[in-house]
Amino acid sequence: MINGNTEFIAHLGWPTHSFKAPMIYNPYFESVGVNAVVVPMGCKPQNFPNVLQGLFTLENIRGALITMPHKVSVVDLLDEVTATVRVAGSCNAVKRTADGRLVGDMFDGAGFVRGVQRKGLDLQGARVLVVGAGGVGSAIAASLAAAGVGAIALYDVNAAVAEALGQRLRDNYPALDVSTGSNDPAGFDLVVNATPLGMNPGDPLPMDMDRLEARTFVGEVVMKTEMTAFLTAAQARGCRVQIGSDMLFEQIPAYLEFFGFPTTTAENLRAVARLHY
Repeated sequence: MINGNTEFIAHLGWPTHSFKAPMIYNPYFESVGVNAVVVPMGCKPQNFPNVLQGLFTLENIRGALITMPHKVSVVDLLDEVTATVRVAGSCNAVKRTADGRLVGDMFDGAGFVRGVQRKGLDLQGARVLVVGAGGVGSAIAASLAAAGVGAIALYDVNAAVAEALGQRLRDNYPALDVSTGSNDPAGFDLVVNATPLGMNPGDPLPMDMDRLEARTFVGEVVMKTEMTAFLTAAQARGCRVQIGSDMLFEQIPAYLEFFGFPTTTAENLRAVARLHY
């Protein structure tokens, strides 16, 4: 029931057809009696600055979820960001403080890291490969560094983007072994596809799967399909895997706390969610 007391969270991105958050947050809010709703709002890049500023002049907005293609551009529109945002170079949550300032944080990486840790992967000193150094790849790399990995390799089709992320990691984690330029998955404890490859049928795989070892844990960020071709190929080689939506479910409790709502667990969220792929 939406009424005059309903607060809303704007879910800003383009296109909106793959959005999963409304199908998770809204059933959860209903289940615990919170009078709030997440609303998908399609916004093209050229309109985003005006839309963001306009939305936060509304009195019943609790915050905004920021998704593609705005996670990087939103950073320069905010009054304050966390250290995670500075390292990641991207942001996926915005709220307004009592004095009207816009504050941003990034939970993509935290969700991914919490997910693999809860599946039993020890990240302390681990060797990890992150393929894709855009907004989500940068966030995951930042959170992996904070979790204490020993070495991180970065690859992106745009080599300059990967090197820029590598330099931000070196600046903030001087003891971390950072390398760039190769997507060879051999020898790693954790391999992550942080590219959009897998969103569409026929997409190429993000790396040479013949080089993937059975002991390697494999993570995915694509959520449009649960078992992407990448994860299916990894499982065939004997690898443990984490599906893309796990990253989403694991980060939502942190989002809820950021926005000041009652928190919960990933298991509770999955129990009430009404996801349609």
